[in-house]
Amino acid sequence: MNSIRSTLVVMLIAAFTLVSFLAALNGYLSSMREAETLMDKQLQHASEMVMGTGGGELTGVVDLHSGSEVAFQVWRDGALMLRSSGAPRQMINELTVGFRYANFSGSRWRTLTQRARDNRWYIVAERADLRHMLAEKVVLESIVPMLLWLPVSAVLIWILVGWGLRPLRDLSLQINQKRSDDLESVQFANPPAELVQLIDSTNSLLARLSAAFEREKHFAAHAAHELRTPLSVLKVHLHNLAGDLPPTHHGLAHANAGVERMHHLVEQILDLNRTNPDIIKANFRRLDLFSLAQRVTADAWPGFSAKQQSLSLNGASVIMFGVSGMLETLLQNILDNAGKYTAEGGEISVFAGREEGRVRLRVEDSGPGIAANEEALVFTRFYRGGGNVEASASGSGLGLAIVQHIVQLHNAEIRLGRSQFSTGLAVTIDFQIGDPGIVS
Repeated sequence: MNSIRSTLVVMLIAAFTLVSFLAALNGYLSSMREAETLMDKQLQHASEMVMGTGGGELTGVVDLHSGSEVAFQVWRDGALMLRSSGAPRQMINELTVGFRYANFSGSRWRTLTQRARDNRWYIVAERADLRHMLAEKVVLESIVPMLLWLPVSAVLIWILVGWGLRPLRDLSLQINQKRSDDLESVQFANPPAELVQLIDSTNSLLARLSAAFEREKHFAAHAAHELRTPLSVLKVHLHNLAGDLPPTHHGLAHANAGVERMHHLVEQILDLNRTNPDIIKANFRRLDLFSLAQRVTADAWPGFSAKQQSLSLNGASVIMFGVSGMLETLLQNILDNAGKYTAEGGEISVFAGREEGRVRLRVEDSGPGIAANEEALVFTRFYRGGGNVEASASGSGLGLAIVQHIVQLHNAEIRLGRSQFSTGLAVTIDFQIGDPGIVS
C-alpha cells in the first residue's frame, strides 16, 4: 500500500541527504584549501626562521629532533652547505623561488624554495601526507557530527510530515465514520487550501448519491402504490366474475394466477426498496435463527403441501444478531425459489443452527439445480434461470437479488452448491456470531 507520508519522508530525506552531502563535500574541499594555505604560511614561517638563524655561517648536518616531518637544505653556488638530518644529500628541488612538491626518503613533501641576499638558497620541506592527514582530521571532526544527525533529521521530518498531513487524515477519518445511510455533506472547519477542492468534490458526490437514492425510493414507492390500487380493483372484479362462471373455467384461473404474480412482484419491489441501506436503520437484535426458520417453514408448508412437496427442518437453537423481518423475507424468498424449481413430489430441506463454527442457514432442494455459468447471474435483478421453463416464466427475477442484499446487510456470506439429493441446489448462508452491524 502506497503512503503519501512515507513517499514524502523518503523524498525529503533523500533531498536532505543529497544537499548535506554536497554541502559537506564543498565544505571539505574549501576547508582543505584553507588548511593548505595556512600550512603553506607555516612552512614559509619555518623557512624564514631557518634563514634568520644565520644558517649561512654553519655547515654540515643539523639534527632538528623533530623526527622526519620537516627537512631543509642550504645551497650556495651549487654546493650543499647545510642540511637537516632528515634531508638527502641531493638537491630536493630546483632552485626556483616558490612552492612545489618533491619526492624523497619514500615520501611526498611540500617544499618552499627562497633565495637570500648573500646568494644562498634555502629549501624547506614538510611531509605532505602528514599535513593532509592533520587537515582531514580537523575538517572531518566538523563534518562527521552533521552526518550523524541525519537519523535525527529523518525522525523530525517524519513527525513534521505527519503533522502536515493531519488535516487529510482527519478528513479521511470523518468520511470513514459516516454511516451507510448518512449522505450529509462533510463539514470541515478551516480546511487547508489543498483540501478545499477534495471536500467540495466529496460533498458534490454525496449530494448526487442522495438525490439518486431519493429518486429510487420515490419511484419504487409510487410504482408499488399505483399498482396496488388497480390490482385490488381487479381482484374484486375477478371475485364478482367468479359467481357468473363455472368453477372449472380455465380463463378465470389464469387471470387469478396472473394477478397473484403481479401482486407478488409489487411486494418484492417494496421488499427490495426496504432493504436499501440508505433507508433502513441498523436495528439488530439477538434472535434465535432456528425459531425464526420454524415460523417461516410453518407458514410456507401449505403451499408446498399443495404441490405434494416434502418440506423438512433440521438444526438446533442458535443465537445471532440480525433484523428478524429481513431474515424472514430472506428465507421466504429462498423457499419460494426452491418450490418453483422443484417438481411435484420433490423434496426441500432447511437447516438452521451452528455448523463448522459458524451460524449457518442452508436450504436444499431436489430440483434441476443451476448451471455453473449461471451461478454468478442468479443474484442480479430480474434474472430468471432457465432450468425450469414454467418456474422461470412465473418468477419476477427479484427473489435472489433480495436475498443477496439482505445477506450483505448482515455482513454474511452466501454460496451456491449441489444439494444432498441426487439433483438440486443448495443455498448456504454463513452469518457472523457477533453483531456484524450494517454494511453498505
